[in-house]
Amino acid sequence: MPKRFRLTRRFPVAMTEDGYRRLKRFSQEAGLDEGEALSFLFEHFDSVINEDTFAHRLRLFNSELEARKK
Repeated sequence: MPKRFRLTRRFPVAMTEDGYRRLKRFSQEAGLDEGEALSFLFEHFDSVINEDTFAHRLRLFNSELEARKK
């Protein structure tokens, strides 16, 4: 039996403009709203990321983060 889709948490999120545009595009392509798209991505995180590049991309993002906040 499929799991019932319940949104149990709501939280304020701060996103970069590029990240939000990509989320909007992904959600539209998938036929989901933004919350459903985020739920899908995090429920299936291990199978949707590329493990070979994830750590490198995360390091790059973290190294640029302070400059992007200014």
